[in-house]
Amino acid sequence: MSIFVVGVNHRTAPVSIREQVAFSPETLVVALQSAKSVAHEHLILSTCNRTELYAACDEGQTPEQLIQWLADFHKIPPRKLTPYLFVHEQDKAVQHAMRVACGLDSLVLGEPQILGQLKTALQSATDAKATGNQLNRLMQHAFNTAKRVRTQTNIGANPVSVAFAAVSLARQIFSQLEKQTALLVGAGETIELVGRHLASNQIGNIIVANRNVDKACKLAETYHGIGIGLPDIGAYLHRADIVISSTAAPLPIIGKGMVERALKTRKYRPMFMVDIAVPRDIEPEVGTLDDVYLYTVDDLQSVIEENIQSRRAAAAQAEAMVEEEVQQFMNWLRAQEHMDSIRAFRQQNEAIRDEVLARAHKMLQNKPAADVLDFLANTLTNKLTHAPIQTMNQAAHSGDDTLLAYARTLFNLNDE
Repeated sequence: MSIFVVGVNHRTAPVSIREQVAFSPETLVVALQSAKSVAHEHLILSTCNRTELYAACDEGQTPEQLIQWLADFHKIPPRKLTPYLFVHEQDKAVQHAMRVACGLDSLVLGEPQILGQLKTALQSATDAKATGNQLNRLMQHAFNTAKRVRTQTNIGANPVSVAFAAVSLARQIFSQLEKQTALLVGAGETIELVGRHLASNQIGNIIVANRNVDKACKLAETYHGIGIGLPDIGAYLHRADIVISSTAAPLPIIGKGMVERALKTRKYRPMFMVDIAVPRDIEPEVGTLDDVYLYTVDDLQSVIEENIQSRRAAAAQAEAMVEEEVQQFMNWLRAQEHMDSIRAFRQQNEAIRDEVLARAHKMLQNKPAADVLDFLANTLTNKLTHAPIQTMNQAAHSGDDTLLAYARTLFNLNDE
């Protein structure tokens, strides 16, 4: 069985491509069922920065089939998608999984959110009965590696994330946030983190908009703000100096027309907007408006770079740990391949035993026990040694001394 990882991330593809291959919670369930046609075991990790298909494939299942499935599922021509894809196999795939779990492959080096997202992806795949022994073991090994890296290095010492970068950029634009109002769209982990960073920077007011109004109100109460539904955004947008959005909506929630109306009401006071979502929550055309500063996750890269220098040395330590863990997992994987051979050999011999024993039991009805014992011993010996002797004879005739030497070791034959 081979392990593959196929996908796109923030390094290989722009947001315009990533949003086309993203999986919403609704489509993920369907996708996990559909992917069974191309992978024996699989899970799908889909975040704002990456969409990755992890697969343990039987013989005959190939990365090309995985790519074709991904393109077909999203109705994208493969030639359009292929330039942005990466493909990892075996130890490289294992290494990638562990680096992702540790935050070493993240836009923000060492960020911890990806570990939770990977665990959620595994749970979704498990619920869909899409995983098995290989991927379950790989993911657990990756989780343990992430825990080791987190506890034995300083990679998480300084909190930096997309949320932190977004708030840092807001501070650069507005200097002080005490008199500003922030509209947060969504209520997931990223928005919660944004809220905490804004609160620690003494933001004036917070409005939380979410599809589930109760969830929006609950999060908003934490910051003494107000919660609204997504349909109410248009009525509140003019209040917002800062808009940070991160939902799983398949289509933009905030359009150019909505923003134009809000700007007019605001008398064209500037608005700072960050769209962290993939697919995007804010129409790209909003960025053409004179009084709007619109940023996507890709635009935050330069801000993030300023905050990760302290993690470089820790990352080097983490990479060394990952290499150790990759070797351990590959040793386990190779052992599983050999265990399959051992199991098959044992089952084959047990089947021969059961067949001969059944015949012997029948013979006991009308033949002396001594004759039956002779039959049992001779027949078992002949059947169990037939295949090895035939193979050794062929090796002797062809001069395959290596195979004969292995046979002597395997069957514990001494020189005499």
